[in-house]
Amino acid sequence: MIRYGGLILLLVVIFAETGLFFGFIFPGDALLFTAGLLSGTQDLAVPLYFLVPGVAIAAIVGNLTGFVTGKIFGKRLFQKKDTFFFKQRHLEKSHAYYEKYGAVALIGGRFLPVIRTFVPILAGALEINFWKFNLYNVVGAVLWSGTFIPMGYFIGKKFPASLDHIEYMVLGITLVTMTILIRGIIKMKKKN
Repeated sequence: MIRYGGLILLLVVIFAETGLFFGFIFPGDALLFTAGLLSGTQDLAVPLYFLVPGVAIAAIVGNLTGFVTGKIFGKRLFQKKDTFFFKQRHLEKSHAYYEKYGAVALIGGRFLPVIRTFVPILAGALEINFWKFNLYNVVGAVLWSGTFIPMGYFIGKKFPASLDHIEYMVLGITLVTMTILIRGIIKMKKKN
């Protein structure tokens, strides 16, 4: 994706993953790592000092879009009747969780696939304080882009042959992040 779409496609995908309801289908962490790995090569001739802030801005704007979407359409959630998949009590628990662990939910959620798409939407629906949300949004985006992109960049510089095995690294990152997500879901289910 990065080799053919370049920086613009990378930024669009990061925006979509963090801000649009269907964005959970995109591989954010692996994409950032790959962007770092390819940074400075002919495939992505973008310097690291431009790439990290650019991705962070796309992620911040994406989360703001998700927050606004949740704020606009979230009212419907509170009027919705309980169904097999949806329970009002889950909204109440989510709100209590945000109130107690706001920073962890918003910053830590950035590092979990699928979760990162829905955290800002739910925060908007639950009407979390906008300024507090923005603070955590910026911190999370800077940490997220400032972790995975440089990690890929330094591995690519230290081990140039790693460029020939990108697909294995992407698969490894995806497996690690999905394992963390699945373990968290199983732990929550056991707790309930």
